[in-house]
This record gives sequence, C-alpha cells and structure tokens, in this order.
Amino acid sequence: MESFQQLNPVMQALLATCFTWALTAAGAALVFLRRQIKPTFLDAMLGFAAGVMIAASFWSLLAPGIAMAGQLGQIPWLTAAIGFMAGGIFMRLIDYILPHLHPGMAMSEAEGIQTSWQRSTLLMLAITLHNIPEGLAVGVAFGAVAADLPSASLGGAIALAIGIGLQNFPEGAAVSMPLRREGMSRRKSFMYGQLSGAVEPVAGVLGALFVLSMQNILPFALCFAAGAMIFVVVEELIPESQRNPANIDLVTMTTLVGFTVMMILDVALG
Repeated sequence: MESFQQLNPVMQALLATCFTWALTAAGAALVFLRRQIKPTFLDAMLGFAAGVMIAASFWSLLAPGIAMAGQLGQIPWLTAAIGFMAGGIFMRLIDYILPHLHPGMAMSEAEGIQTSWQRSTLLMLAITLHNIPEGLAVGVAFGAVAADLPSASLGGAIALAIGIGLQNFPEGAAVSMPLRREGMSRRKSFMYGQLSGAVEPVAGVLGALFVLSMQNILPFALCFAAGAMIFVVVEELIPESQRNPANIDLVTMTTLVGFTVMMILDVALG
C-alpha cells in the first residue's frame, strides 16, 4: 500500500483500471467453465452492478465534486448540475453514434449508425460503451488526490476502483456467454468478453492526465463522470436486468445490495 501511495497518480490510475479490466476478464472466463449462466443469476448480477454504479456516482464522484467546488470558490450546485448533465449528454451522443447491440436483442435492434459489423463486435461494443465512463471515473478520482483537497482521498479512489471492478465481473460474462451460446468457440468468446474492458485503462489514464493538467475543472470532471455512469445504469443495466418480469423483485434486492456494498467501501476506505 505504501509503495502504491508513492506512485505518480497517472500510474495509480493505470494500475487501478488494469485491475478493473482483469475482473472483466475474470467474468468472461466463466465461458471456460460452462456454456451458459442461468438468466436469473445474470439478471441478479446486472442488478448488483447497477447498485454499485449508482452508489459510486454519488459517494465517490458527486459528493466529492460538490465539496471540491466549494473549496475552489465555485458555486457547488451549478458546477454539479452542469457537470452531471454534460456527462449524460456526452454518453447519449456516443450511444447515438457508436454501433452496438445489447445482449439478448436481435440484430434488427442494433443501435447507433448502421453498419455491417458482425454481431459479436456489436455485443462487445455495447459493454465497451459503458466501460468508458467507468475508466474515466477511476482516472479522475486518482487525479483528484494529487490536488491535495480535503474532499479527495486515496482510500476513496481505491474504493471506487474496487467497486467498479466488482461490477465488471458480470459484464464480462454478459458478453462471453451469449457469444458461446451462439456457437462461437470458448477462446474467441473469452477474447471478446475481456476486450470490452480494455478501454478502461485508456480512459483512466486520459482522465488522470486531464485533471492533473487542469485542476480547476476537477469538480466538473467528477460530476461529469457521475452523469455518464448514471446514464449507463438507466439506459442499459436496469432495463437489461429487468427484462424478465419474474426476476424484478430479485433484481431490485441485488441492486440494493450493490449500492450498500459500494457505500460501505467508500465510507470505510474514503
């Protein structure tokens, strides 16, 4: 832990997002153990992921961002509102442009610009799409620690990385398992599944570099990442997890569990 503290914030962000990528790969590796996961279990895991992201958006991003805005002499509610909405709008634009296909949907339901890309590529891009704000959030959190403001702590940034990693596990499985069911080899299904998390280290490093070079926008960047994550939860994770009406109560409870786990991590470590 002490040696990790002595690292440059960009290197901390890189290592943290490599950890979150590794858990995406661990989830994708389930394809080597079985051909499919029970839909009920997958829905429950997606509900858990949604809870983690909702809690992380507030405890690890919005609340520190609002506190930092006050410490830097900004108008806290205005910075938070602009940053949060900008994050959501940014993700909506990417969602509108980037071709992708959510698991369980027919090719005719693919979103984004029309393309002839294969189903496997579109499935991977759907998960990659919401790994962007996750990596960005972790990078910004570690970059914020370097600003030496009371509202940013290394423990809080580590808690965020752990929480993001936990919810990445089912996301890796959500890509690899459908591909395996459709006849793709285990190795290729795994490769596509883990590749969806490869964007996180890139986004993490860019986020850390950005806030280190422009520390006055730290509060905005934190709130931006929160808005982007909430967009992903509402647009994708919750609808996907509640597609089967019989699982709604279970998914609701696992969402609460995910929120609680992330809240405990952030409060205890932050």
